Amino acid sequence: MNVVLWIIAGVLAAAFLAAGLMKAGQSKKKLADSGMGWVEDFSPGMVRTIGALEVLGAIGLILPAAVDVAPVLVPLAATGLALLMLGAAITHARRREPQMIVVNVVLLVLAAVVAWGRFGPYSF
Repeated sequence: MNVVLWIIAGVLAAAFLAAGLMKAGQSKKKLADSGMGWVEDFSPGMVRTIGALEVLGAIGLILPAAVDVAPVLVPLAATGLALLMLGAAITHARRREPQMIVVNVVLLVLAAVVAWGRFGPYSF
């Protein structure tokens, strides 16, 4: 199960790192033009903050365990990302975007599995 948790954490880290860098580094207009209509509901600062949280969460899923410094940060990062995906699912539900809710729920479940595993029976 430890290997499975590492794989899930790695996939989540890659996904959140890419998404977070895109949100933190591109303009709100460019994000909206690329299909992220939800950015219209938020200020540019909030979109960048969401991106920064995703980047920090991605780093927190891997780095603490990889360098064996404060590995308790791994399940905390996973919990934070799960909460972020809960907020994203609520936002997409309000906008009536069911296909995006599915993506958010899948990411939420994967992050919850990592949090459960690393807080519980497969902690470092």
